[in-house]
Amino acid sequence: MTLPANPDAPTALNAAADLWKPVLVRAAVALGFGALTVFWASPTEAGMGWAAGLYLLGTGAVLIWGVNKAGFRSGTGAGKILAAAGSLLAGTGAAVGLLGSSLVFGVLGALGLGLAAVAELYLGTTNRGRSVLARDWTASGVIGIGTAAALPFFIGLGPHALLGVAGGGAIIGGVLWLLAGLTLRHDARRDSAKDVN
Repeated sequence: MTLPANPDAPTALNAAADLWKPVLVRAAVALGFGALTVFWASPTEAGMGWAAGLYLLGTGAVLIWGVNKAGFRSGTGAGKILAAAGSLLAGTGAAVGLLGSSLVFGVLGALGLGLAAVAELYLGTTNRGRSVLARDWTASGVIGIGTAAALPFFIGLGPHALLGVAGGGAIIGGVLWLLAGLTLRHDARRDSAKDVN
């Protein structure tokens, strides 16, 4: 995780002390979905649609929840980009869940996941040295772009293969966000202990 080079600089984002909450919830959503994909031996198309749809919807909701906590003020360009990425994922999740087919998940899911990943990659690179989540957004963006790029090639192999690709990306991203959330939580405790003394 990147700490701002000079946290007192006027350009540094003032993240909320409880930024760790949406970060850990995002990790839990990703790791829960990833675990499901590992242990689900023969998913149906409808089951794949609901599982993947809930994963995308949950991730999108967490992104929207984290906009203000990440230090973006309402109406700023970066805040709008993160909120748009979250809204796009949530909408994609609803569509994938309701339509539940390999083609929909392979194409629409890849498109939503890829666009949200590009937004995260952009936020990570433009906020380097300003945000504690810059490196995490960059890594998550790369993981998301890779997952989105691979999904369409597995449409013909069915729900199990599609869930395997998406679940693999979710597990890698979930571990990343788990480490980031635990680090943020540790730093928040340390900062609150300093304030008491």
